[in-house]
Amino acid sequence: MPDELKVNKSTLRLMKTDITDLEIDSFVYYAQHDLALGSGFGTSISIRGGPSIQEELKKFGSVNTTDVVVTAAGEMKAKQIIHAVGPRFQEEELESKLKATVLNVLKAAEDKGIKAIAFPAMGAGFYGVPLDLSARVTLGTIKEYLSGDTKVEDVVVCLNTSREYKAFQNQFSTLGDK
Repeated sequence: MPDELKVNKSTLRLMKTDITDLEIDSFVYYAQHDLALGSGFGTSISIRGGPSIQEELKKFGSVNTTDVVVTAAGEMKAKQIIHAVGPRFQEEELESKLKATVLNVLKAAEDKGIKAIAFPAMGAGFYGVPLDLSARVTLGTIKEYLSGDTKVEDVVVCLNTSREYKAFQNQFSTLGDK
């Protein structure tokens, strides 16, 4: 498979699929500060996972940019959801905040014993993070993390559209060179 890279003892790969339909330990949801499951994937999570997810999120209240919280995935195929509050378009220090968010997701996965995790195109949809920036920071940060001592074995970046996939594939093709 061309869109797969072995990093240390882990695998990083790209897929074009619906992240909320994956059978995986955990997937990342790019959340709002108030952790409300709003439009887009939030609606899919609410419908597919059931009301227990939003109920579990209520105990966290509001969280800051770069913070992550982990909940069960309700009735979905995934076991858990990592709700990550990343930066929005034109926010100050966008790149460093996005990198911190991705790192915090990976650390939370590590803390919870999650071995397989799926990321979306972090912030590139509704929140307006430029697609090239999302691809470069997300993939670069994941590769760097997997190069260290980690128990995370499988990281999948799930892309929803051909446009997202192409941008991530272009960045992915440079990862082996670094």
